[in-house]
Order: sequence, then structure tokens, then C-alpha cells
Amino acid sequence: MTGIRLRGMTWDHPRGYDPLVACSALYRDRHGVEITWEKRSLQDFESFPVEELARRYDLIVIDHPHAGQVAREGCLHPLDQPDFSAERRAMLASSVGLSYRSYVFDGRLWALPLDAATQVQAWRPDFLGSPAETWAEVIALARAGKVVLPLRAPHSLMCVMTLAANLGWQPGGNGEDFIPHAVGEAAVEQLAELSGHLDERCFSLDPIAALDLMADSDELACCPLVYGYVSYAHAGFRPHRLAFADIPCLGSSGPLGSVLGGTGLAVSARSEQHEEAVKFAYWVTSGDVQRGPYTAAGGQPGHGAAWLDAAVDQAANGFYSQTRATLEGAMLRPRHDGYMAFQDGAARLIAEGLLAKTPARRIVEEVNHLAHAASARQGR
Repeated sequence: MTGIRLRGMTWDHPRGYDPLVACSALYRDRHGVEITWEKRSLQDFESFPVEELARRYDLIVIDHPHAGQVAREGCLHPLDQPDFSAERRAMLASSVGLSYRSYVFDGRLWALPLDAATQVQAWRPDFLGSPAETWAEVIALARAGKVVLPLRAPHSLMCVMTLAANLGWQPGGNGEDFIPHAVGEAAVEQLAELSGHLDERCFSLDPIAALDLMADSDELACCPLVYGYVSYAHAGFRPHRLAFADIPCLGSSGPLGSVLGGTGLAVSARSEQHEEAVKFAYWVTSGDVQRGPYTAAGGQPGHGAAWLDAAVDQAANGFYSQTRATLEGAMLRPRHDGYMAFQDGAARLIAEGLLAKTPARRIVEEVNHLAHAASARQGR
């Protein structure tokens, strides 16, 4: 053993924790570096300040919208060192959609794509003959009481963004408005129509809770917009195996515009062992490890070599091949400093508006007002 010990922080789900523990054990056996992992809730993962985590951990699994904030704070060690240029070129060439690019901000690379995901569709093949292809089909299933949808912050906003983008919207294309009124209203109206047929507890569900509920249900057959979790596609993970598919379309351009998710592996700028942490980060995100021990331990890879591996796809019941088009057409969220606070506030406005049956126009106006206020505070 080298005596080198690293501490890592990930998120609390087998997909986020188990593969890192398994790969760290393999890395210890090969390189003598001991890595211990702790985990935090999905809600903390989506909102907890990275700067605070960087004080205590060497390796941190992050969400890419934090990029602007971490760039300003300088709490992460940039990962674009010349020593790993060949590895970066290979990652970029094999990036699944915008997964690699999502961690590049202000010309620096702040994390490596560890796990690739976007909003896709989950469905029960024992209840349905095929997944929904259109939003109208989703509404019909909801009227029959067969739909669940996670609407806890930030996912109410993610749903509005995906629906709007599927209609052709792109963030930042309308001056200071976060979202143009016409397309924003259309998206909110569609989400409002759907939510009117859903159990109100959907407003307290995150993706993990929604998928757990669906996998244990005798009625729920479709979750139309949910961040893909390959764990539920594996036999035996939950009482009922879920299948995954491209998002059902509201627009006419296919499964485009889903809001990109996934995770990146970052290194703390405060780590006394940052060189060793960087080496591990590049190793665990490499193609061979991602399609080998990482996926074997239940991971959802961020490297395209694993997404295109037939054996990996077969073990996951077609999860990768059936959602790849949606991931390749996924949209990158804003990542500027201050976006995370806006994301949380806007999601809460949307959820509260849907529950109160507030007109779509007013909800969109409130979201845009919040965006203007956030922009003013940041001096943009």
C-alpha cells in the first residue's frame, strides 16, 4: 500500500454509490490508493454548495449546472492538464451528446463525465404494449390513472424546459426572458393538463421516489419525463422491471430537447492529494473501466464506448439503445453563476402554480421575473 487515502462524496442511490465503491476497491488492489466514499441525498446533490464539499473531500460527484459557481469560487481543480490530453480527446470523441461539454466552463474542464443521463420515459412492459410516442398518448394514460411524474423541485422546471425545448425553444434565445411567453405558456399548459390527472403526491416526488413507486405498483404504467436510471432496467432490482424509451413528443421534430442531467467527477482544489485524485478520476471515467467494472457494479456510464457496447445494453434490457436518441438530442441547461438558485426558485413557482391552477401566462411571467431579478443581482 502507498499510504495514500482519498475521501469521496457521491449521491445516495446504488447507481451513484455502488460502482464507485467497486471500482475504488479494484484501483486499490492495482495502485495501492485507498478511497472511501460517502453519500448524500439526491436533493442535496442537486442543490448543496460544492464549495462546502470541497473543504472536506478530495473527489466530488457534481451536477453540471454548478459549473459557473465553481469556476468563480475556484473550489475545484481544473482537469484539463496537458498530461491527460490524449484521454480528453478520446472522451470528447466518445461523448454521449453534450455530456463532456457540460463540464467545460470559461474555457476550463471542471469535471469528467462519470454518468450520462437525461429526461427519458420509463414504462411497464407488463402493462403496456409499447411506450408512449406522443404527449397526447401520455394524457390519455393519465386520465386512466396510469401515469406518475416527479414534480418536486427542480423537476417541475425540468419538465417545462423539456416540453418547451421539444417545441423548439433554446435557453437564452429571447433577451433577458428565461423563456418566451408563447412557448412557455404552451409547455406549462400541457404540464398543467397532465398534472390535473395525477396524484398530488407527485409534487413531493423526485425521480428515485417516482421510479420506486412505479416499480412497486399494480397500476402505474408510464413516467413520461424522468431522469433515466439504469438500475430499474436490471432484473431483480425492484419487484417489477422497468423499461426505458425516448421521450414522448409534444413537437414534431422527434425526441429533441430533453434537459441533460448526469454526473461528473470533480477534484477539490483543496485536496492535498489532488494529483492522485486526478489519476483516479481519469481512470474511472475511461472507456474500458466504464464498460467493464463500472457497469458491472450497476453504474450508468458517461463514456460512449459503454453506451455502444452490445453486452452492456443487453444486460440493461435495451436501456442504452432505446434512450440514446433522446440523450444525443438533449439540451444543455444554463450554467452561469447564480443559475442554481434560480433553478430552485423557478421550480417552486411552477409547482405552486400548478397546484393552485394559476393561469399558464402568469406562471411564465413569474418565472421570467425571477430570471430578470437573478440577472440583475449577478450584474449581467
